[in-house]
Amino acid sequence: MLKKLLIFLLIISPVFASAQYGKKRKGMRTGSSFYKRKKPRPEFIIGLGASNFLGELGGANQIGTFFVRDLEFKATRPSAQVAIRYKFNSRLAVKGGFYYQLLSGNDNLTKEPFRNNRNLHFRAHTYELSGQMEFFFTKEQQGHRYQIKNAKGMKSYNFQAYGFVGVGGIFFNPQAKYKGAWVNLQPLGTEGQGLPDGPKKYSRFTVVIPYGFGVKDAINKEWSIGLEVGIRKTFSDYIDDVSGVYYDNAVIRAERGDMAADLADPSLLNMPAELGGNSHGGNQSATGEVRGHSNHKDAYMFINVTASYKIPAKRRTRSKF
Repeated sequence: MLKKLLIFLLIISPVFASAQYGKKRKGMRTGSSFYKRKKPRPEFIIGLGASNFLGELGGANQIGTFFVRDLEFKATRPSAQVAIRYKFNSRLAVKGGFYYQLLSGNDNLTKEPFRNNRNLHFRAHTYELSGQMEFFFTKEQQGHRYQIKNAKGMKSYNFQAYGFVGVGGIFFNPQAKYKGAWVNLQPLGTEGQGLPDGPKKYSRFTVVIPYGFGVKDAINKEWSIGLEVGIRKTFSDYIDDVSGVYYDNAVIRAERGDMAADLADPSLLNMPAELGGNSHGGNQSATGEVRGHSNHKDAYMFINVTASYKIPAKRRTRSKF
């Protein structure tokens, strides 16, 4: 259902944009010499930058907040995007795009006692397809063809700022390093997924709500450069493979093997009793103890430098009468 919704959104948005621009301006006669709106020109966008994960693993030296102030700069990883934009008018636009982020988190990057003692880590390649509505706070104004100093008449104003919100879907694949190699975590069931009295196996697909803001500045009539800050609210708590409680590690070892058991609980066994350690060595990883926080869904963000290209309008080769 999600795939069908996304495909429909990306197909219909350019059609809708063209239809909006195809409407005749109120009061104008067909075929007259009066001003007519130009048809929209698609704008192709590419972007490169950095992403950061906001979830259970790693984070600042504090209890996880699942917000920007829990960001850990050492976990920054690459980000990329390819998108297409259609403008309805000077204020509204629709954008459909493909986004890639490599997300990462590691408990050894934080000094918060519980998270550091837990000693979990992950990386996840994420692939997103989404559609977004954009609202431009400033209008682009095309004035002189050549920006000549002290020239009279309307001047160009090429800087624009915008905000956006939309809906999309991502595929993610959490991995951890084991004996020098990256292995997929979802099939291992590190929280007892698929075992007796354990949770069910989680999906590696989830819906996301993209939102954020950006700025762009036109170099000329075709090319623009910009900066975009995007935040993704997801509906999964398993992007980092951590959500619930510790399952009986002996059962995981017997049913799934040493690798699954070692990755399910690599805790450092150094949690003192005064900070919540228990009779099982102070590692807080006994069966049923908290491993993650299922009431908070994962999120991530990125900052991309963008370059966009607007297809030039066709020039007439002869007069039209």
